[in-house]
Amino acid sequence: MTIKAEVLDEILKGYTNPEDFKGIWNELQKALLERMLQGEMTNHLGYEKNEKGKNTENSRNGKSRKSIISEFGGMEIEVPRDRASEFEPQIIQKGQRRFIGFDDKIISMYARGMTTREIQAHLQEIYNYEVSPDLISDVTDEVIKEVVEWQNRTIDNLYMITYFDAIMVKVKDNGHLTNKAVYLALGVNTEGKKELLGMWIEQTEGAKFWLKVLTELKNRGLNDILIACVDGLKGFEEAIHTVFPKTEVQLCIVHMVRNSLKYVSWKDRKDVATDLRLIYNAVTEEEAGLNLANFKEKWDNRYPSIGKSWEGNWTKIITYFAYPGDIRKAIYTTNAIESLNMSLRKIIKNRASFPTDEAVLKLLFLALRNISKKWTMPIQDWGKAMNQFALHFGERVQL
Repeated sequence: MTIKAEVLDEILKGYTNPEDFKGIWNELQKALLERMLQGEMTNHLGYEKNEKGKNTENSRNGKSRKSIISEFGGMEIEVPRDRASEFEPQIIQKGQRRFIGFDDKIISMYARGMTTREIQAHLQEIYNYEVSPDLISDVTDEVIKEVVEWQNRTIDNLYMITYFDAIMVKVKDNGHLTNKAVYLALGVNTEGKKELLGMWIEQTEGAKFWLKVLTELKNRGLNDILIACVDGLKGFEEAIHTVFPKTEVQLCIVHMVRNSLKYVSWKDRKDVATDLRLIYNAVTEEEAGLNLANFKEKWDNRYPSIGKSWEGNWTKIITYFAYPGDIRKAIYTTNAIESLNMSLRKIIKNRASFPTDEAVLKLLFLALRNISKKWTMPIQDWGKAMNQFALHFGERVQL
């Protein structure tokens, strides 16, 4: 349906600047809503307003006033009533105080890490409408249903690479502030696209809980992981092989580098990072070992713990060198778990703590939903990597 230009000109007559147009949206929406409500009443009764000659036991019985808030601001509308009190409007249902778009505004702000107080202030400033903390909570609590469905959805039976990691948050538990781990599993599917498989909350990060996570993933349809990238958590590799015995476990290079740089002063950080890059970018295991020896000779006097850490984890690091170049590139360049964690930390930095585990899941789920909108394309040169996966892993790869 196209609205005639003459009608639009008549509506806009007298509106000359952007400030004027703010008011017209509410006027138009109010008028349209009231017309639609009258249409619903006509459909309910079976005859037009003021139409004579109808034999009916029910009829129109005036109007009631109702305040609602939409994405354009607050307004007061007139809702028609019938004498039998049987009319149930659908466009604005009984008890409904928010119209199309308003809840989405709240959820969008919440997903970007804004606190309840910040959302209240923003809505007051933009729409001149005061929203209670309970309303914001009610709107965002609807997301919990989506979280449950998402967390229990069926996933693919094969992921080429899966990254396992955890971030820490502060949660109030029985009146006490507690550090809790949010476990994350990020998979790369056969199309080379990233997908968050799930998130879980536990008191601390441990191999025993990771075993529970892995078992849940298997129950949701996952039969095989070719390569699992993990941090250096004790017992993690054993937990993976308990559920997925054929999976090859690779210590996360980004974690190794990040943990190594914790011990380095700012003036040495660039040089140390460059020398570490020579180790994990080496062509062969032998070359990597030689570069590690050179690193220790150069830096052990100032940072002995770095070389010791790389030597202690060497058997888990050298798995990386058994893969062809395209797979190694895929493992390293798709290490989006670190990028993901960084994005999530930006979201939660405004909150000193969370009142419940549900509040954590609610915020992170909304943030992840926004982040994953960018995961539409496969990683660079995925076709080459896929061919190498097929050669290296044989019939386990589904081309």
